[in-house]
Amino acid sequence: MSRFSVATMSTQNVQVEPLPAIVKGTGPGLLLTHGAGGSPEENFPFIDTLARRYTVVAPYYPGTGPAPRAQDQLSLDDLADRAVASATQAGLSSFAILGYSLGTAVAIRAATRHPDQVKALVLTAGLAYPRPSLRSAAAVWRDLLTADPRTLAHFLAFVGYSDATLAALKPAEYERLIQVIADTPVSPGTPDQVDLVFRVDVRADLARIAVPTLVVVTTADTLVTPAHSADLISGIRGARSVEIDAGHLIAVERPQQWRRAVEEFLASVLT
Repeated sequence: MSRFSVATMSTQNVQVEPLPAIVKGTGPGLLLTHGAGGSPEENFPFIDTLARRYTVVAPYYPGTGPAPRAQDQLSLDDLADRAVASATQAGLSSFAILGYSLGTAVAIRAATRHPDQVKALVLTAGLAYPRPSLRSAAAVWRDLLTADPRTLAHFLAFVGYSDATLAALKPAEYERLIQVIADTPVSPGTPDQVDLVFRVDVRADLARIAVPTLVVVTTADTLVTPAHSADLISGIRGARSVEIDAGHLIAVERPQQWRRAVEEFLASVLT
């Protein structure tokens, strides 16, 4: 995977700095926008497969991977503009966006701020705004970031995986899962990204979306519940939807089913 250097670019008549990004493949453009506390590699484990058909650009949010932590509070507008600038710097004049979790709001805002460039959207486990259940979960997540790593791990397992997945684990397997999560370093930018979840509100953007859109509903999601996806489906004119039996961590539980849904949709709308 290649990464390109960062240089200031102009978008929306504002000078913005593209985010460091993975760039791979050839073909129509596909921009990936990851979730809070995640990364391109974690949230999109099939990048290599997508790169067989598409030019994939997968930026890192500030404080994730090679991207320095933000000096100021994150802004959804700025994140959307910088993600688009990353795609533009990679040579893409137009592209679809595959957004996951917080990345769906980034994708929606990018589509309304850069309508000439964004040609399609795939919104997975997404939200237009945080319903009370998500606000409560995000508040606990934020507070646990400075707590004992195993306590945080138990919380992330609870909200990340479906009940069916956890119930299928033997006690020793569950213990190994908790230890793996506890041993995984928290990205420096995670607190900033979780903070942005509280401030996301793209409800006014939904009616302005004029590109083909697929909403991937994670039906066993207890973090960004299916009700959040229902907001997107009802708010975006002509939005299609597909349901996948997975918790929030669809990339872990149902990666191939998710990838096939993405590829089938994009094949039907991109020429």
